[in-house]
Amino acid sequence: MRILVVEDNLELAEVLRGLLVEEGFAVDVSVDGEDGLWRATTVDYDAAVLDILLPKGDGLEILRRM
Repeated sequence: MRILVVEDNLELAEVLRGLLVEEGFAVDVSVDGEDGLWRATTVDYDAAVLDILLPKGDGLEILRRM
């Protein structure tokens, strides 16, 4: 299962990634809305963890376009 994490707090993003990887998931991390949107629309993810307030966009827009 592949998961996208979009979180601008680098420390929190790495904690989430580490925990998900420990559980056996493949995880990609984006730190802003622009990169997160690009990844969400070009890679086939099974799930996403989206921050709402992001630089260069927001998590709700990413969700709408997914």
